[in-house]
Amino acid sequence: MFAIKFNDHILVGVKHENRFATDTERAQGRRLLPPTPPNVNRCVAAEILDKVERKEGAVKTLVYDSKFQNIKQLFALICETQKYSAVLQDIITTTKLLKATKLRINLAKLLVYDLLIGQGLKCGGSWKTMMMKHRSRLQAALARIKVKKKVSRNQDLLSESSQQIAGAQLPRYVRVNTLKTTLEDVIDYLKREGFSYHGRAGRMEDLHNFSGKTFVSDLHIPDLLVFPPKKDFHTHFLYQAGHIILQDKASCLPAYLLNPRSGAQVLDACAAPGNKTSHLAAIMHNKGKLFAFDLDAKRLSTMNTLLLRAGVTCQQLANQDFLKVNPDGPEYSKVENILLDPSCSGSGMVCLQGSCSEPQEEAGRLQALAAFQLRCLNHALRFPSLQRLVYSTCSVHTQENEEVVAACLQQNKGYRLVPLLPEWPERGLPPLTQCLRASPAKTLTHGFFVAMLERRGPREQEADTQTPAPTSDPTSGVTCADGPQVEAQASGTTERKRRNKKKNRAKAEGK
Repeated sequence: MFAIKFNDHILVGVKHENRFATDTERAQGRRLLPPTPPNVNRCVAAEILDKVERKEGAVKTLVYDSKFQNIKQLFALICETQKYSAVLQDIITTTKLLKATKLRINLAKLLVYDLLIGQGLKCGGSWKTMMMKHRSRLQAALARIKVKKKVSRNQDLLSESSQQIAGAQLPRYVRVNTLKTTLEDVIDYLKREGFSYHGRAGRMEDLHNFSGKTFVSDLHIPDLLVFPPKKDFHTHFLYQAGHIILQDKASCLPAYLLNPRSGAQVLDACAAPGNKTSHLAAIMHNKGKLFAFDLDAKRLSTMNTLLLRAGVTCQQLANQDFLKVNPDGPEYSKVENILLDPSCSGSGMVCLQGSCSEPQEEAGRLQALAAFQLRCLNHALRFPSLQRLVYSTCSVHTQENEEVVAACLQQNKGYRLVPLLPEWPERGLPPLTQCLRASPAKTLTHGFFVAMLERRGPREQEADTQTPAPTSDPTSGVTCADGPQVEAQASGTTERKRRNKKKNRAKAEGK
């Protein structure tokens, strides 16, 4: 039995197993408890949505950690609510529902989804009475949105591409935690459980042409195993013991590409919930020092639990705003590598890709995010011993990706882009093709972006004195360079050779 206080309501419920009692249990007089009330399920779903917004973990992990009955139903409710989030927000705003009901936004979204888009209100008591009181106004608001967008069905409120992406079946990616085990041992363990291992994938197509209890090794990232989409490991011993980590392939790219040496001093700037941090620690063999910052204390607490389960010991966590960290502090004087994965729109997450705000609202939000991301990037490049930095987002928007990187290169002439994984099927938008993009369609992952910046040598900086003329994108609020100029800054080799030839020619003529 448990009680939860939510929106000034005390909700009482029970945790139980979603099954019938066995003959043995009946003989022992064991009685399985009744189902958890719908009000409690909506309350827990709202709490999970709050945690997702605070980046305290992935939806599925948080759902399983809740230990409630009917996990699949709870997960589906949350994902569907996220998918229609912008529509629900519009309805709630225009009807002033929060002011009238004193509900918190995510609980309101869940209840409005149930009422207007889902299978009807499942809650009872005061919540049901409250929602039925406002039903006519909410239905009218939804109807106005449909008229405005010239659609008749709820699903038509999502773009065609968003509908396809939202229904995408991505493989289940499992990263082997080499701090506790080896790839070979995990493969052997799974084979003893009846899984069939098909070796290393040779091409992208191999990652979705299998089913059942079959799996392969990923073709790009070592220690990453790939399973059919619906395979679930949240209750598996290997996951609970920290031997495997459930992490999307795209999310594994930043640490893998940064590839810090064993014994290095590394900084994870916006670290929670900690999957990338644990990956860095594994690559470093738990040797050296791994500074990790996050402004949110709850997220940092969740991260600490994750790192403890993963066996990470080289970390130094701080509940601190990265922008307020002093790069010249003596404790950071030897930091060679930085992983920067700042707050972003999250538009690359499959369950969010149908959620589109109005263009004007979205442009303003992206402008603010891009400005923040550029500040973080510029701040990170101030660390005196920094050699390489990986910048990543789970966003599909150019404003948060290529435009931020281009603006940073303009303002930091001492750094250049590093070409990444030439065999990767999706590149950054021209001219920043040194960067990587990821998407459900092309890479069978969530949407993602990765760029690596490397400090240039003194001679290279001196030789390449060309200064790009900045332009300003009115929608992003971030100064960005045009194509040819960024290419010249990212790689000064051609320009340097041309100038050397010119100098040699001048010397010859002087003689």
